[in-house]
Amino acid sequence: MTKQLTLYVVRHGQTYFNIYNKLQGWSNSPLTEAGIADAENAGKRLQDVQFAAAYCSDTTRAEQTAKAILAANHSAPAAQLTTASFFREEFYGYYEGTDMAQAWYVAGAPHGVPTFKAIEEKYSIGKAKDFLKEADPFRQAENNEEYWARVDQGFNLMRHNPDLKDGDNVLMVSHGNTLLSLMERYGQGKYDLSERPANGSLTKLLLTPDDIQVLSYNQKD
Repeated sequence: MTKQLTLYVVRHGQTYFNIYNKLQGWSNSPLTEAGIADAENAGKRLQDVQFAAAYCSDTTRAEQTAKAILAANHSAPAAQLTTASFFREEFYGYYEGTDMAQAWYVAGAPHGVPTFKAIEEKYSIGKAKDFLKEADPFRQAENNEEYWARVDQGFNLMRHNPDLKDGDNVLMVSHGNTLLSLMERYGQGKYDLSERPANGSLTKLLLTPDDIQVLSYNQKD
């Protein structure tokens, strides 16, 4: 028997690195007061959704957001939170914590595309990952292939959870570039990738045994 799951994907609340416009992949910075409010507001919007499970990355910003949403949720029984490195944001390697504009200039300028937007428009978000790995003196940043090999393991964790059944709702707290990457891969060109998803925004996905379908993207209320 095959099963389909509806994923309620929320971007974590605003962090200090978000304010400072720094790359924040596997590194971490705390939620701001506004970020805590982002998480609490998402919790209010989703309080009546019956979640069978919840997943997020093992970063403080994602866990704090997920716990705030679940604290407001009326699911019975309460959904249990699973944290895993599979759900982390892209790893930026040497450029973790770097000013975003500076990092993407170093990655893209040798290819004639000096901004993230220019890389995305001429090539793709996937190519931006490849360019950043090329620019990393330690070659530790994830390229597109490495990134998806990891993230796909997270979705397979959900697919193979024996406690989830067909039609269940699942909460997933995710990250900005991960949401953009999902839209590029599965959105069939329907979404504006030049606009970053808002902190606390909701994206809904249908997780099937062998695919992902986008139901809605970057809903802010």
